Amino acid sequence: MLCPVADRTYTAQQVDAAVRAISDPGRLRHAEQIVTHAAPGLQAIIDAALQDGGWFSQGHEQQVNAAAAEPDVEQRTSRLQLLLADEARLAMLVGVTVGIELARELDSTARDLDARPAPPTPEDDPR
Repeated sequence: MLCPVADRTYTAQQVDAAVRAISDPGRLRHAEQIVTHAAPGLQAIIDAALQDGGWFSQGHEQQVNAAAAEPDVEQRTSRLQLLLADEARLAMLVGVTVGIELARELDSTARDLDARPAPPTPEDDPR
């Protein structure tokens, strides 16, 4: 059963402690299984969020084209690396946001299922 994701604010100290706690690779195994299963749907959500946020807008395309056209090889490499790093950071942040909402939705669904009455068992049949 999933632990609920609280709808509250956290201090920087609490977030730092939580990040340290989940740094143990064993803590992430089940999450990896969930993400692997949900990857196609999550990919679509992340792509849409990046598009909606304007990350792949005309301005971004211009930056990519300008970096690729840079005549100096070192400058070109540096500019492309910066663009790739920025894109990776943004995608990570969007991914974390999606992950938090996925956890909330899974918890909500689990609570709804837990609140349903259990189906009758053969022992409950008065016949």
